[in-house]
Amino acid sequence: MARNKYPEVTLEKILDVAQRLFLEKGFDQTTIQDIVDGLDGLTRGAVYHHFKSKDEIMDALINKMFLDNNPFDTVKGRKDLNGLQKMRMAIMLNQSNHENMDMSVQSIPILKNPRILAGIIESNRQLLSPSFFELIEEGNKDGSIDTKYAKELSELIPLLELWLMPSIYPADAEEMYRKFSFIHELLNHMGLPLFDEEMIRMIKQSFSVIEKMD
Repeated sequence: MARNKYPEVTLEKILDVAQRLFLEKGFDQTTIQDIVDGLDGLTRGAVYHHFKSKDEIMDALINKMFLDNNPFDTVKGRKDLNGLQKMRMAIMLNQSNHENMDMSVQSIPILKNPRILAGIIESNRQLLSPSFFELIEEGNKDGSIDTKYAKELSELIPLLELWLMPSIYPADAEEMYRKFSFIHELLNHMGLPLFDEEMIRMIKQSFSVIEKMD
Protein backbone atom coordinates (compact mmCIF):
# COMPACT_ATOMS: atom_id res chain seq x y z
CA MET A 1 0.00 0.00 0.00
CA ALA A 2 1.35 3.44 -0.93
CA ARG A 3 2.21 5.72 1.95
CA ASN A 4 0.08 8.78 2.48
CA LYS A 5 2.17 11.74 1.36
CA TYR A 6 -0.15 14.25 3.04
CA PRO A 7 -1.07 12.92 6.50
CA GLU A 8 -2.01 16.42 7.68
CA VAL A 9 -4.69 16.57 4.96
CA THR A 10 -6.12 13.24 6.13
CA LEU A 11 -6.07 14.43 9.74
CA GLU A 12 -7.90 17.64 8.80
CA LYS A 13 -10.49 15.68 6.85
CA ILE A 14 -11.15 13.28 9.75
CA LEU A 15 -11.66 16.19 12.15
CA ASP A 16 -13.94 18.06 9.72
CA VAL A 17 -16.18 15.02 9.23
CA ALA A 18 -16.18 14.22 12.95
CA GLN A 19 -17.13 17.79 13.83
CA ARG A 20 -20.09 17.75 11.43
CA LEU A 21 -21.32 14.38 12.70
CA PHE A 22 -20.85 15.18 16.39
CA LEU A 23 -22.89 18.37 15.96
CA GLU A 24 -25.57 16.73 13.79
CA LYS A 25 -25.98 13.38 15.57
CA GLY A 26 -24.32 13.88 18.92
CA PHE A 27 -21.11 12.32 20.19
CA ASP A 28 -22.69 9.18 21.66
CA GLN A 29 -24.73 8.47 18.52
CA THR A 30 -21.76 8.85 16.14
CA THR A 31 -19.64 5.76 15.47
CA ILE A 32 -16.17 5.40 14.00
CA GLN A 33 -17.85 3.77 11.00
CA ASP A 34 -20.03 6.85 10.53
CA ILE A 35 -16.84 8.92 10.36
CA VAL A 36 -15.23 6.46 7.91
CA ASP A 37 -18.33 6.56 5.71
CA GLY A 38 -17.98 10.33 5.43
CA LEU A 39 -14.34 10.22 4.37
CA ASP A 40 -14.84 9.51 0.65
CA GLY A 41 -12.87 6.30 0.31
CA LEU A 42 -10.53 6.49 3.29
CA THR A 43 -10.47 3.38 5.47
CA ARG A 44 -10.84 2.65 9.16
CA GLY A 45 -7.10 2.10 9.13
CA ALA A 46 -6.57 5.71 8.08
CA VAL A 47 -8.63 6.86 11.06
CA TYR A 48 -6.90 4.54 13.52
CA HIS A 49 -3.52 5.63 12.19
CA HIS A 50 -4.22 9.06 13.69
CA PHE A 51 -6.59 8.25 16.57
CA LYS A 52 -6.97 5.26 18.85
CA SER A 53 -10.59 6.03 19.69
CA LYS A 54 -13.54 8.34 19.16
CA ASP A 55 -12.64 10.00 22.48
CA GLU A 56 -9.25 10.98 21.07
CA ILE A 57 -10.94 12.48 18.00
CA MET A 58 -13.12 14.64 20.24
CA ASP A 59 -10.10 15.70 22.31
CA ALA A 60 -8.18 16.77 19.19
CA LEU A 61 -11.24 18.46 17.73
CA ILE A 62 -11.81 20.65 20.79
CA ASN A 63 -8.18 21.79 20.69
CA LYS A 64 -8.42 22.52 16.96
CA MET A 65 -11.64 24.50 17.31
CA PHE A 66 -10.13 26.57 20.11
CA LEU A 67 -6.96 27.32 18.14
CA ASP A 68 -8.91 28.13 14.96
CA ASN A 69 -11.05 30.64 16.89
CA ASN A 70 -8.77 31.56 19.77
CA PRO A 71 -10.59 34.37 21.64
CA PHE A 72 -7.34 35.44 23.31
CA ASP A 73 -5.81 36.18 19.91
CA THR A 74 -8.89 38.25 19.06
CA VAL A 75 -8.62 40.49 22.12
CA LYS A 76 -4.84 40.70 22.42
CA GLY A 77 -4.41 43.64 20.08
CA ARG A 78 -7.33 45.70 21.36
CA LYS A 79 -5.86 49.01 22.49
CA ASP A 80 -9.25 50.24 23.74
CA LEU A 81 -9.49 47.52 26.43
CA ASN A 82 -7.57 47.03 29.65
CA GLY A 83 -6.34 43.63 30.84
CA LEU A 84 -9.48 42.80 32.82
CA GLN A 85 -11.77 43.81 29.95
CA LYS A 86 -9.77 41.63 27.56
CA MET A 87 -10.18 38.63 29.88
CA ARG A 88 -13.91 39.23 30.11
CA MET A 89 -14.26 39.62 26.35
CA ALA A 90 -12.26 36.44 25.67
CA ILE A 91 -14.59 34.47 27.93
CA MET A 92 -17.68 36.07 26.37
CA LEU A 93 -16.44 35.34 22.84
CA ASN A 94 -15.89 31.71 23.78
CA GLN A 95 -19.35 31.49 25.38
CA SER A 96 -21.00 33.06 22.33
CA ASN A 97 -19.31 30.71 19.83
CA HIS A 98 -22.21 28.27 19.46
CA GLU A 99 -20.25 25.55 17.67
CA ASN A 100 -17.53 25.60 20.31
CA MET A 101 -20.11 25.55 23.10
CA ASP A 102 -22.10 22.73 21.46
CA MET A 103 -18.91 20.72 21.07
CA SER A 104 -17.95 21.39 24.68
CA VAL A 105 -21.34 20.12 25.82
CA GLN A 106 -20.97 17.02 23.61
CA SER A 107 -17.56 16.38 25.18
CA ILE A 108 -18.83 16.32 28.77
CA PRO A 109 -19.36 12.51 28.94
CA ILE A 110 -15.78 11.75 27.82
CA LEU A 111 -14.38 13.71 30.76
CA LYS A 112 -15.07 10.54 32.78
CA ASN A 113 -12.22 8.93 30.82
CA PRO A 114 -9.09 9.53 32.96
CA ARG A 115 -6.78 9.65 29.93
CA ILE A 116 -8.93 12.22 28.17
CA LEU A 117 -9.24 14.27 31.36
CA ALA A 118 -5.47 14.24 31.79
CA GLY A 119 -5.08 15.35 28.17
CA ILE A 120 -7.47 18.26 28.65
CA ILE A 121 -5.64 19.37 31.80
CA GLU A 122 -2.34 19.31 29.89
CA SER A 123 -3.90 21.21 26.99
CA ASN A 124 -5.23 23.83 29.41
CA ARG A 125 -1.77 24.12 30.95
CA GLN A 126 -0.18 24.75 27.57
CA LEU A 127 -2.88 26.92 25.94
CA LEU A 128 -5.15 28.59 28.48
CA SER A 129 -2.92 29.28 31.47
CA PRO A 130 -0.28 31.28 29.52
CA SER A 131 -3.04 33.37 27.91
CA PHE A 132 -4.67 34.10 31.27
CA PHE A 133 -1.28 34.90 32.80
CA GLU A 134 -0.46 37.42 30.07
CA LEU A 135 -3.75 39.28 30.54
CA ILE A 136 -3.60 39.20 34.35
CA GLU A 137 -0.13 40.72 34.19
CA GLU A 138 -1.40 43.33 31.73
CA GLY A 139 -4.25 44.11 34.13
CA ASN A 140 -1.80 44.46 37.01
CA LYS A 141 0.17 47.01 34.98
CA ASP A 142 -2.84 49.06 33.84
CA GLY A 143 -4.57 48.95 37.26
CA SER A 144 -7.69 47.00 36.25
CA ILE A 145 -6.46 43.99 38.26
CA ASP A 146 -4.65 44.01 41.58
CA THR A 147 -3.26 40.61 42.51
CA LYS A 148 0.11 39.24 43.51
CA TYR A 149 -0.93 35.76 42.37
CA ALA A 150 -0.97 36.14 38.57
CA LYS A 151 0.70 32.79 37.84
CA GLU A 152 -1.27 30.89 40.44
CA LEU A 153 -4.61 32.29 39.24
CA SER A 154 -3.77 31.64 35.59
CA GLU A 155 -3.22 27.98 36.46
CA LEU A 156 -6.21 27.74 38.78
CA ILE A 157 -8.95 29.20 36.53
CA PRO A 158 -8.94 26.32 33.97
CA LEU A 159 -8.99 23.79 36.82
CA LEU A 160 -11.97 25.53 38.39
CA GLU A 161 -13.84 25.18 35.10
CA LEU A 162 -13.36 21.40 35.34
CA TRP A 163 -14.54 21.53 38.97
CA LEU A 164 -17.83 22.93 37.68
CA MET A 165 -18.39 19.95 35.35
CA PRO A 166 -21.08 17.65 36.81
CA SER A 167 -19.60 14.63 35.01
CA ILE A 168 -16.54 15.01 37.28
CA TYR A 169 -18.17 16.39 40.44
CA PRO A 170 -21.89 15.49 40.28
CA ALA A 171 -24.10 18.54 40.81
CA ASP A 172 -27.40 19.94 39.63
CA ALA A 173 -27.79 23.44 38.15
CA GLU A 174 -28.37 25.04 41.55
CA GLU A 175 -25.29 23.39 43.04
CA MET A 176 -23.18 24.41 40.03
CA TYR A 177 -24.30 28.00 40.43
CA ARG A 178 -23.38 27.87 44.13
CA LYS A 179 -19.91 26.69 43.11
CA PHE A 180 -19.69 29.50 40.58
CA SER A 181 -20.70 32.01 43.26
CA PHE A 182 -17.84 30.67 45.39
CA ILE A 183 -15.40 31.12 42.47
CA HIS A 184 -16.75 34.63 41.88
CA GLU A 185 -16.13 35.63 45.50
CA LEU A 186 -12.74 33.89 45.57
CA LEU A 187 -11.47 35.74 42.49
CA ASN A 188 -12.80 39.06 43.79
CA HIS A 189 -10.96 38.49 47.06
CA MET A 190 -7.77 37.72 45.13
CA GLY A 191 -7.99 41.01 43.24
CA LEU A 192 -9.41 39.59 40.01
CA PRO A 193 -13.05 40.76 39.61
CA LEU A 194 -13.48 38.64 36.49
CA PHE A 195 -17.23 38.24 36.21
CA ASP A 196 -19.60 41.11 35.51
CA GLU A 197 -23.43 40.84 35.49
CA GLU A 198 -23.72 39.89 31.81
CA MET A 199 -21.17 37.10 32.18
CA ILE A 200 -22.87 35.80 35.29
CA ARG A 201 -26.18 35.64 33.41
CA MET A 202 -24.66 33.74 30.47
CA ILE A 203 -22.80 31.28 32.68
CA LYS A 204 -25.90 30.59 34.74
CA GLN A 205 -27.84 29.78 31.56
CA SER A 206 -25.08 27.43 30.43
CA PHE A 207 -25.38 25.44 33.66
CA SER A 208 -28.95 24.50 32.80
CA VAL A 209 -27.81 23.19 29.39
CA ILE A 210 -24.95 21.21 30.92
CA GLU A 211 -27.27 19.67 33.53
CA LYS A 212 -29.63 18.41 30.79
CA MET A 213 -26.74 16.83 28.86
CA ASP A 214 -25.06 15.12 31.82
